[in-house]
Amino acid sequence: MEAGARRTLWKLLILSCLLANGMSQDFGQTQFICTSVPKDMDICAATLQNSVPGEDLKSTVMQLRETVLQQKETIMNQKETIRELTSKLTRCESQSASEPGDARVGGRRKETGTKNTMGDVSRGPTDTLAQLSQTLQSLKQRLENLEQFSRNNNSVQANSLKDLLQNKIDDLEKQVLSRVNGLEEGKPGMRNESEQRGRVDSTLTSLQQRITDLEKGKQENRPLDKFQLTFPLRTNYMYAKVKKSLPEMYAFTVCLWIKSNASPGVGTPFSYAVPGQANELVLIEWGNNPMELLINDKVAKLPFLINDGKWHHICVTWTTRDGVWEAYQDGVMRGNGDSLAPYHPIKPHGVLILGQEQDTLGGGFDATQAFVGDMANFNIWDRKLSVGEIYNLATCSSKAQVGNVFSWLETNIEIYGGASKWTFEACRQLN
Repeated sequence: MEAGARRTLWKLLILSCLLANGMSQDFGQTQFICTSVPKDMDICAATLQNSVPGEDLKSTVMQLRETVLQQKETIMNQKETIRELTSKLTRCESQSASEPGDARVGGRRKETGTKNTMGDVSRGPTDTLAQLSQTLQSLKQRLENLEQFSRNNNSVQANSLKDLLQNKIDDLEKQVLSRVNGLEEGKPGMRNESEQRGRVDSTLTSLQQRITDLEKGKQENRPLDKFQLTFPLRTNYMYAKVKKSLPEMYAFTVCLWIKSNASPGVGTPFSYAVPGQANELVLIEWGNNPMELLINDKVAKLPFLINDGKWHHICVTWTTRDGVWEAYQDGVMRGNGDSLAPYHPIKPHGVLILGQEQDTLGGGFDATQAFVGDMANFNIWDRKLSVGEIYNLATCSSKAQVGNVFSWLETNIEIYGGASKWTFEACRQLN
C-alpha cells in the first residue's frame, strides 16, 4: 500500500474509533475495527499500541490533538467575547434607565433633578427661570396695586416702602437675567445652580413678606380669619407652614374653601408628615388621578369635582375604628368608605404644610404635585363633625364652628416663596 493511502487509512481509523465507540462499520472494501481499551489508558496511546507503529501515525495523532486544542481555545474566546458584550449592554441599559426625568417612587413620583434647600427641583433650569419670572411678575402686580392705594391715600410711609420693594424686584430681575445669560453661554458658574437658587428663594421670601406687611397696613382692620392664601404658580418653593404640630388623633374632620382651575390636577392642598412617615395625612389630586386622601400611606379615592375655577367647600371626616371616612362637597356628602388605615391613630410631632406634598419631614417638595389656586378657612377638628355641622360651615351659618385642633388665623401660619394673602369672606365673595 502506498504511503499516502496508508496515512489516510490511519486517520480514518482513529476518527471512526472516537465516533463509533465500540461499533464496527463497513467503509467501501475496507473494514475498520474498534478495540476496547482499559478505562485509565489514553485512547490515542491504545490505538498506537494496537496498530501498526510508524512516524506517520504519531504525526497524525499530534495534529488531531492540536486541532482539538485550537477548537477549545476558539470556543473559550468566543464565550469571553459574549460575556464582555453582555456586560457592556447591561451597563448601557442601566445608564439609560437612570437618566434624569423618569424616576420614581410609590407609583406617585417623580421627575428627578438637583437638590436645594426647598426640595427637589423637578424641572430644568430653563423652566425654573420661567417660574421665577412669573413669580416676579406676580409680585410686580401686587406692588402696582399697593402703589395705586398709596397714591389714593397719600401715604408717605407706603411710598417709601414701595420704593424699597421696587429696588428689591429690580435686583431679582438682574439675578434672573444673569442666570439666563449663564445658561446661554454655558458658564462654569452655573454648576452652583442649587446655591444660586437658594439665594433667590430666600430673597423672594423676604420680598413677599415685605409686600405682605404693606398689605396688612392697607387692610389693618381685617379680622385675622378673613383671608385667603393664593398659590399662583406650580413650583416647589411656594408654600405655607402651620406653626404648630397636630396632636395624636383617633378621629378628625378637615374642612376648607378651595378654588382652582389647574390641570392636570389641583395639586396638594395640604400634607402632614411625621418622623418616619411622610404621608401620615395628605390630600392630593395629582396628574389625571382623582383626589385622594392618604393616611399612613393608605389611599382612599374621593369623588370631588372642584377644578372648575369656582369656590367650593370640601370636608373629609375619618375615624380610626374600621377606618370609616366620608367626603362632603358644598355641604353634601358625595362619597364614603371604610378600611382606610383602620386602628392607626394620626401621630403627633409632625409638620403640616399647605400647598405642597412632603417627601421628607418639612421638605422634599415636587413642583408637579404643588397646589395651584386659592384656599381659605382651613380648619381641623379631632372628632367627626355631624352632617348638620358640615352644612353650617358650607353655608356660612352663624352656628359654624372653628377647628379645635387648628383654626384659620393669620397668626397660625407662615408663608414662603411668593404665596400671598388676600382678604376673603366666605359666602360673600363666592364665584
